[in-house]
Amino acid sequence: MSTTAATAPQLNGVQLYTLRQQMTESVETTLAKVAEAGYHTVEFAGFHGHTAEDVRGLLERNGLSAPASHFPLAQMESDFPSVIAEAKSLGSRYVVLAWLEQSRRSAGDYRQLVQNLNDWGRQCREAGLRLAYHNHDFEFEQTGGFVPYQLLLDKTDPELVFFEMDIYWMHKAGQDPLAYFERHPGRFPLWHLKDATGEGAMADVGHGVIDFPALLEHADRAGLEFGFVERDDADLPYESIHRSRRTLAGWSRD
Repeated sequence: MSTTAATAPQLNGVQLYTLRQQMTESVETTLAKVAEAGYHTVEFAGFHGHTAEDVRGLLERNGLSAPASHFPLAQMESDFPSVIAEAKSLGSRYVVLAWLEQSRRSAGDYRQLVQNLNDWGRQCREAGLRLAYHNHDFEFEQTGGFVPYQLLLDKTDPELVFFEMDIYWMHKAGQDPLAYFERHPGRFPLWHLKDATGEGAMADVGHGVIDFPALLEHADRAGLEFGFVERDDADLPYESIHRSRRTLAGWSRD
């Protein structure tokens, strides 16, 4: 894969959900080990008892930054100004909605979500931030006569709502990321990078069947800015992020 220095996406991030148990034990130690593994950026999935201000200090101490952070739907719905405040305190540019409970996946829920995403995206833009939605595979199941993921893409304002594409879950759902990049250019600035085995299980990047270099050839079309390694089910998460980092180091200039 070749990219110019001006446009090369940063593929040096870790989604800290991968290290959720370690984060529970010590945020400071976990961030230090992430930096030691050669990563420059992280994406949070909760602050584990710390304030955003405290966490930013730990990031700076370890030469890390958090360009994106996940926030729960409940907080977004009940107190979106607090989401913006925490993201800004952390130094994040992207506010990401990453999960919908089973009880929030009806046709009506998705239609309401479109309205909410547009509203939250507007508030983010006014605050100098961006809003993104992270997919799993359930958004591709027919619901009320439509495919929810397509509804979100078609009905949200492309100037206000962006998407964090989870490459593994796209593969699991039988979807072609390139088709989405072609139809919706520039709307996928964030990617989650985890591989898949031939049987569909999760794998470290470069240790499965997904052709990441082929996808990265279309990074400009996608609008990719940041890629975050994630492995939901890693038995040895530190070993996992090291393995993925070694692969990614050959694909970027980070």
